[in-house]
Amino acid sequence: MSELFEPLLRSYDEKRRSELVAAYMAVEHAAEPVPEVRFTALREPALRRTVEGMLGLTGRTLVRSSQNEWISGYRDDVTAELAGDPACVPSVGDRAVLVLVLIHSVAIPRAAGLLGDDSWMSTYPTPLEELRRRSQLPIGELESALRRLRTAGLVSQVKAGTEEAGGFVPGPQFHRLTDAARRRLQEELILAAGPDSPLAAAIRARRRNQAGGNP
Repeated sequence: MSELFEPLLRSYDEKRRSELVAAYMAVEHAAEPVPEVRFTALREPALRRTVEGMLGLTGRTLVRSSQNEWISGYRDDVTAELAGDPACVPSVGDRAVLVLVLIHSVAIPRAAGLLGDDSWMSTYPTPLEELRRRSQLPIGELESALRRLRTAGLVSQVKAGTEEAGGFVPGPQFHRLTDAARRRLQEELILAAGPDSPLAAAIRARRRNQAGGNP
């Protein structure tokens, strides 16, 4: 790793180099966004640009989760390339289960004014029984899909509390979405949840226009 980053780090003294590497490791490996107050290299804009340069060498970028929190994610061009590789794309069944979790734990609460427009984190878990009712998968395949999605960090399981129902919510990987990726996912969720809605029609029309008018 030191050889890869040496061109970016060689102008810094040992203290700054350590701060930069510590910030890089934190945003790459933390499950949740990292408060910038904990790392000098995230607080100072010049150092933060160097951290972003370090991430860029491996196809990654800094993602601002909130005003003062950061995490890493794939650059949009890398995401597009990975999406074309079948080995990097979840199965149809896994994607269907993930969409159900997003609809019931994010889209519906958002429509009710319970979540912010740009939030993919949710405190409204989708119960397993709801997934059973809405999914056409046999229960064994559904549970296997949920296990794979949990392992990939795409869903998290919320245990039932004394006054709260348990279920599934979007996982920590959703923290790592860039702004462009968040918009694309928002559109895909609209297309999946309401394919015949005026908003879905507008999305399809805009995409056709962007593609040069091809249907």
